[in-house]
Amino acid sequence: MKISQKDRIINYIREFGSISSWEAYSDLGITQLGARIDQLKKEGYMFVTEWETGKNRYGEPTMYKRYKLADIVAENMQHIPQI
Repeated sequence: MKISQKDRIINYIREFGSISSWEAYSDLGITQLGARIDQLKKEGYMFVTEWETGKNRYGEPTMYKRYKLADIVAENMQHIPQI
């Protein structure tokens, strides 16, 4: 049975905590991460998005999104007392 790109993305985030477009491309062979994330949102998944900065191959600054599953973020925040 073939695993869908959406399932690969969810499995990757559950294993590594988050995913960026570069990781989706280099590790999973997925070139349109944003489109797959939009599909997953329509299926009920909720994401936390963070902007990160880096440098491209020419040393120029660049920005990209990193996606995390909201339920994983919530689980990791439970140890923090509510005020």
